[in-house]
Parts: sequence; structure tokens; C-alpha cells
Amino acid sequence: MRFRPCIDLHEGRVRQIVGSTLQGTTTALEINFSSEFPPSYYAAMYRQDNLTGGHVIMLGPGNETAAVEALAAWPGGLQLGGGITNTNAGLWLDRGASHLIVTSHVFHDGLLDWVRLRDLTRQVGKQRLVLDLSCRWRDDGYYVVTDRWQKFTKLRISETILDQLSAYCDEFLVHAVDVEGKCMGIDVRLLELLAATIPVATTYAGGISSITDLEIIKETGQGRIDVTVGSALDIFGGAGLSYREVVAFHEHQ
Repeated sequence: MRFRPCIDLHEGRVRQIVGSTLQGTTTALEINFSSEFPPSYYAAMYRQDNLTGGHVIMLGPGNETAAVEALAAWPGGLQLGGGITNTNAGLWLDRGASHLIVTSHVFHDGLLDWVRLRDLTRQVGKQRLVLDLSCRWRDDGYYVVTDRWQKFTKLRISETILDQLSAYCDEFLVHAVDVEGKCMGIDVRLLELLAATIPVATTYAGGISSITDLEIIKETGQGRIDVTVGSALDIFGGAGLSYREVVAFHEHQ
């Protein structure tokens, strides 16, 4: 189990946002934290602590300059997601992303577009692609959501589908959208599902508020699931966890 740091970008600034409120309108948006520091500040911090495998996420338009700045502060040290397509993938790899994180581009009308996925895998290489399978519970299971986590797809998380998708990517990134950004506890049911089914490296995010949550993830995930912490961290205005505390936890795994 590893700690994967994050840099979430919104309107060109480092922010922490309640994921379920990303509806494209400022009236519904809930911002937990907006940093006075540039993205390069966080990238340099992660580089100094050798926290590899972290990610930069562009939440909507207006974030390209900030993303370039973050990647330039640690070339090859950070993954990048948000608006990745087959037309810009090569550009972002050239700008220093270690991996590209993709969701919406490989879905059409709620269905997974296997042709697009295969084409993107061929273009960037399986070893440099991360599939964002962020999901929400509906009716009978967890379904992948796209377009800033507002649109349900018809793809339900299961052992079969994860096995199929693992042939096209190096890792999965899974935000538990129902609890994302709320610091009210983790989604244990989702963690149990992932622990029993994941065939490749997987990072969980959502609802983490304490060291106890990290211990639960370690136990429930059988040490196989990595973790991202956002709003609870003191470096993002949180009170539940200090960044140094989480780094120390990571170093003792």
C-alpha cells in the first residue's frame, strides 16, 4: 500500500472540491480549499519526498498552464488526467506526464468504446495508461461515472470487467464519488469489492479523514490498494491528517 499524492486543478488553481458537486455551474460547486500556492509548490514537495505515482487532475477547462507547471516541476514523476484524448495524449507525455489518466474519452452514450480504448492503448502504450473508474452506487452495484462524475455509464464494476480492462492499462484510479471530498468516512463496501477483484495496481480516493481510515484501507484492501488523500490533509486546509503523518505512514509500509 502506497500513498499517492494529488494536485487537483480548478480554474487554474490548486483546489479541493466535493466531487459530486462538479456540475459545471458555480452555484452548485462546493470548494473545500483553494490554495495560495502554485501547483509547482506541491509537485516539488512530492518530488522531495519521492512520492511517485501521484496525479494531477484538470477539473474542467482553464487548467492547462497550471498542469504544465506541475509537470515541469517533476518531469516523469506525476500522472495527468482530465480531458485526455487520442489527439492530445502525445502532447501531455511530451510535457512530462509519466502516465495518462482517461475516462470520458473512452465512453459514448454510457457505453465503453472498446475501439477508442484499444487505439489509445496502442498510441501511448499499456504501461503509460491509467483508467479512471471512479464510480457511484446505483441500484445493484457501482457504476463508472464520467463528465466530472455527473453522468452514469452502464459499466458496472465487476471482476470480469476489471480483468478485461486490465489488458489495456497499467493501473486503475477509483474515486468513491459518493464520499469524495466530504471527509466523512471511506466506502468500505467499494474497497471490499476492489480487494477481491483488482488484477492491476489500483488507487482508491474518497472520504479519508484519519489515520484510522488508512489502516482500514490497508486491512480491507489486503495491502493491495494504494491511496490518495485530499481534503483531509493539512496542506489542503484539512484538520484530519498532517501531510508528514501520511508520508511517515507510507514509508513504514
